[in-house]
Amino acid sequence: MSPKHDCFPPRRTLLLTKRLQKAAAFTSKQKLALAICEFLSTSSTDGTLTADDKESIDVAVNCIAESFKVDPTDKAAVASAIGAQNLLQIYSVYEVAKSRNNPAATPASEEAAPAISEEKKREADGLKSQGNAAMAQKDYATAIDLYTQALALHPRNAVFLSNRAAAHSAAKDHASAKTDAEAAVAIDPAYTKAWSRLGLARFALGDAKGAMEAYAKGIEYEGNGGSDAMKKGYETAKRRVEETSGDAGEVDDVAARGAPGAGAGGMPDFASLASMFGGAGAGGAGGAGAGGMPDLSSIMSNPMFASMAQNLMSNPEMINNLMSNPRIRDMANQFGSGGGMPDLNSLMSDPNVAEMARNMMGGGGAPPGGAGGPGAGR
Repeated sequence: MSPKHDCFPPRRTLLLTKRLQKAAAFTSKQKLALAICEFLSTSSTDGTLTADDKESIDVAVNCIAESFKVDPTDKAAVASAIGAQNLLQIYSVYEVAKSRNNPAATPASEEAAPAISEEKKREADGLKSQGNAAMAQKDYATAIDLYTQALALHPRNAVFLSNRAAAHSAAKDHASAKTDAEAAVAIDPAYTKAWSRLGLARFALGDAKGAMEAYAKGIEYEGNGGSDAMKKGYETAKRRVEETSGDAGEVDDVAARGAPGAGAGGMPDFASLASMFGGAGAGGAGGAGAGGMPDLSSIMSNPMFASMAQNLMSNPEMINNLMSNPRIRDMANQFGSGGGMPDLNSLMSDPNVAEMARNMMGGGGAPPGGAGGPGAGR
């Protein structure tokens, strides 16, 4: 063999080298186009597609190759593009990795959540109690951790979420408190402490209108005009909305969804009650039926009066106390004789009558850990 042949590689090797160099110069999109062409060509020969589809696949491969300036018949270029695995294998690996990293349940599986065992519930309640104790010691970080552990055992528990919201608020993490409180009211809207904690979190974040709406919902679910603490939170948020917006209509829109029949400071709105009985003064005509009598259908459809009647019927002692007051007796006698109603606003100037009215309307003090308070709920 002459030295000339030793210095120059064979022509076939030279062509292969040039192809490899060319393949290495392909962009990522060109390599992907080659991988797609390889997948389509293989699918038309391995039985994935029928023979009738082969012509369409060939057209698709040619169109892709021409558009991306690649040669699907160049095996070196294809090998450089996909390596040891073809496109289908690469995608299968991606699907497995995705399922491991994001094990999101389908809507059907979310609905069929596994039942919580009684043992886990007891363990979760124990952790919640420890969290409450940590709250009492003002160890908010520990309380948050304990409530989180309880939620891991018993997810979607409104009380645990509400308690953790209180701990977040106490730790000045109002954004997290808002998230937990919103989750709690979504799970159990009737759990009113969650509404109060949502109101506090929103207020602390500068959303006075949202706070007002949350407190209004709490008052609605509490019934009986709401607790004093919940109404205080509502009034505080209402004042802030008035100060910042200057739009009375905006406040009225929220107030209309709040606590109808409740006045400032936890007192019932006796002006509206008086209007139902035929006006503020004795014998007034407004809202009265025939013969000066009040419109009973309007009265009984009013939530404030219905609540008052319910409390009276369930508490005979309250009725006795009520009728022992001379002014109440006079009012009843006047009403029974058809003489119209006395001036209710004047009647409420009697401290004893005012106190009885508060009791009938359910205007007692706030429960432990009430509206906006950081104390643990239950």
